[in-house]
Amino acid sequence: MAMATIIAVVTCIYICLHFNLSYSSPRLLTGVHPLDENYYDAAVIKCKDGSRSFTSDRLNDNFCDCADGTDEPGTPACPSGRFYCRNTGSTPRFLFSSRVNDHICDCCDGSDEYDGNVFCPNTCIMGGGIVYQRTNYDSSVTSLRKNKSGIKIDDSAPKLKGLKALVFLQAALVIIVVSFLLFRRRKIRRRSSR
Repeated sequence: MAMATIIAVVTCIYICLHFNLSYSSPRLLTGVHPLDENYYDAAVIKCKDGSRSFTSDRLNDNFCDCADGTDEPGTPACPSGRFYCRNTGSTPRFLFSSRVNDHICDCCDGSDEYDGNVFCPNTCIMGGGIVYQRTNYDSSVTSLRKNKSGIKIDDSAPKLKGLKALVFLQAALVIIVVSFLLFRRRKIRRRSSR
């Protein structure tokens, strides 16, 4: 009975950590360059071309309010809009907004196909567009923060740390479950041999 309690506690801890690590990060605005995120924090946002203003609830609503596409960074609504692929683990890039939700995976992280009609696996870390280069690891601390291709390693470190903790918890849970099953089997065999 004690083993069942331990498994229940470990499972609860695993679930709590999983949801905490998965959903605690701030919501990222789809298709927006990280340097532009503060631009979209205001309640009333002005089009970058200065033509008009719009409220934040009209952001990414799939209706083009600004001729330059400022209000639709994550949808294909504006013909002149641009979508930013974060491509964490690879090279970030901009796409024409017409390539968003077009059933073709243009970003290696799959962020351009978010409508659910197409599943795009994240191939960024597996080499989807990443430029493999030899790095001089003897250089200064700043080289650890940003590599030659412009990828900020500091952005990935907390995510990888959380992923590492999650993997260890999963491994521990598997070991506990297997140990419990083996213990139970041994106990049943002892009873049947008497």
